[in-house]
Amino acid sequence: MTFHTRPDTKLRVAVDIGGTFTDGVAALWPSGQIWVAKLPTTPDDPGEAVSAVILNLLEQVVETQGQNAAPLAEVVHGTTLITNTLIERKGAQTALVTTQGMRDALDIGREWRYDIYDLDIELPKPLVDWERRIEIDERLDARGRVVVPVDDAKLDAVVEAVRALGVDSVAVSLLHAYVNTDHEKAVEAYLRERLPGIAVSVSSDLAREIQEFERTSTVVANAYVKPIVAAYLHELEARIADIRKDVPLRVMVSSGGFSSAKAGAESPILLLESGPAAGVLSALNAARQNGVSQVLAFDMGGTTAKACVAVEGDPPIAHRFECARVERFKRGSGLPILIPSIELIEIGAGGGSIAYCNRLGLLNIGPESAGSVPGPACYGRGGSKPTVTDADLLLGYLNADNFLGGEMRLDVEASRRAIAEVAKQLNVETIDAAWGICNVVNENMASAARIHIAENGHDPRKFSMVATGGAGPVHAVEVARKLRIPQVLIPIAAGAGSCLGMLAAPARVDKAWSEPQLLADVDWSKVADSLAAFRREGEAELTAAGATDIEWMIGAEMRYQGQGAELPVSIPYSQLDDRVSDRLTEAFEAQYQKLYGRLVPSALPQVTTWRLVGKAPTRGQHFEWGDDRVKPASNSSGSRDIYLPLRRAYGRVEVYDRYSLPAGTVLQGPLILEERESTIVVPVSASVTVRDDLTISVEIKEFD
Repeated sequence: MTFHTRPDTKLRVAVDIGGTFTDGVAALWPSGQIWVAKLPTTPDDPGEAVSAVILNLLEQVVETQGQNAAPLAEVVHGTTLITNTLIERKGAQTALVTTQGMRDALDIGREWRYDIYDLDIELPKPLVDWERRIEIDERLDARGRVVVPVDDAKLDAVVEAVRALGVDSVAVSLLHAYVNTDHEKAVEAYLRERLPGIAVSVSSDLAREIQEFERTSTVVANAYVKPIVAAYLHELEARIADIRKDVPLRVMVSSGGFSSAKAGAESPILLLESGPAAGVLSALNAARQNGVSQVLAFDMGGTTAKACVAVEGDPPIAHRFECARVERFKRGSGLPILIPSIELIEIGAGGGSIAYCNRLGLLNIGPESAGSVPGPACYGRGGSKPTVTDADLLLGYLNADNFLGGEMRLDVEASRRAIAEVAKQLNVETIDAAWGICNVVNENMASAARIHIAENGHDPRKFSMVATGGAGPVHAVEVARKLRIPQVLIPIAAGAGSCLGMLAAPARVDKAWSEPQLLADVDWSKVADSLAAFRREGEAELTAAGATDIEWMIGAEMRYQGQGAELPVSIPYSQLDDRVSDRLTEAFEAQYQKLYGRLVPSALPQVTTWRLVGKAPTRGQHFEWGDDRVKPASNSSGSRDIYLPLRRAYGRVEVYDRYSLPAGTVLQGPLILEERESTIVVPVSASVTVRDDLTISVEIKEFD
């Protein structure tokens, strides 16, 4: 296969660190020719796997295109480092500086029990102990007016208290700083000047929003991970420089865009959901290419499975969510975070999730994962506990001799021994336990997705599922069948889907500030000045990320006066004119009417929080293989027995090399399609079509 590189062609690389594998995709831009690498994650030094993946990709490109291949121009990166650090509580030694009288805010929280019937309820422990919380005698009122001023003596006392604690990072969260940032900035400046070796995070830079507890929790989480992430990104930049000089490192952010590594090091909490967010963007890009407007993005990797409901091409954005939950699926059991993020739900376990029998004698899967070390039992790396991957192998869904294209052989007998232990506890046959593991995972994911779709007011039967992740194509058809979703799409390189999402992601920046007031009382000149200032900051960040042609939107969280819940509305930045009040009112009332079916007579609209979003235009990106794996043959590469769920028995099915099937091929399931990075399992009657872009479309015919 020969390619002729255009003069304006550049090589972009995206790398995503997962709990089990580190994935990478190299893409020639703008043509979209791609190469994929997938290597086990190195948890003790995540950057080691990243470097190995980048080198592997560059070798593939040179092997295909020769020494005159386009040079590496950019690396885009997503990581679970922040999530793992918060879950494992392995962050930096952190202190909190807060207003006098607010020291207990992290402990008090919302005074809400996430499970009122649990007598032994475990509440999430704050990241900063009470002894490391420092009070400063200052005060602003709710309008930002100074009640108790800050002076040098008070700031000196704060510096000495921080120095005495010997911490590595400091979070600053002062009362009502969302309205007036002066006191927080004064504390920040003093700490940076007097304690230059300590990382400082201030709430007004990260979450300039009302809700003191959530805002404080956010800045504390940022401070907790900041030294670790900054060191990691700095080291990763050095490793990339060793491969090729002057290659910029971009980082994926939770809202579905990317930013510079410098911005990521300063505000690492914005990267919290970077990998899953990229998976959604990959699914939406595939949906655009195939003319699908109602999408359930389904991403299942080695540790978790997540889903997102998206309509008309844009993912929903949430501005508050939780992380590091004590109880995985219970709202309120985690640390609240105020950052923009693609609205995702965690709907189940991943391929490496461990199965066990609980104290009631019932089968449970996860949340503990075997990860990449030691990994599932079948990996032969010392793992002995049964996982979802072990069950998939025993059910015939995975090929022991062709995992990762034959580079990694799976141990069937090790899986059998591991699952036999669970089967013994359940008093069932080993194969029944294997199917039980797979079915429980599928049912859990379908149930969670069903609720998520219903809460958004949609009918799953009108949706198409787009599956990504290493384990996503294995389970997608069965999950879709349970949801009665008629179509499943699996794009090329689905096993490294998050990386394709990063490459298709636009640069993006989000700014927000709270100032609750009636819409009729808004000082529009002040709002315009604030928006202009935030836009200048955002443009600087986006320029650093190499973005051009930025689109700007004004957002507002609105409600009727006296209500407690807000609705988000937005208008183009260009409409900031004399009619802006009318435009916001019209947008709010349209949203309110749609959600509640009626308006509130004589009620007064109120704005609580203003938002500014800048992002590069979202365009569908075509991807095609740059290597020679596409070798049309359309013949079966063999057959094997797999477990057929509706027949409750094994059956012989045809097995195909996915990329031996030319566009236009139509096959009938049940069947298996294999590729290096994943396996597509169609265990029921279905029509399987290869689309023009080599996306696999599965039209399910058998639901019961």
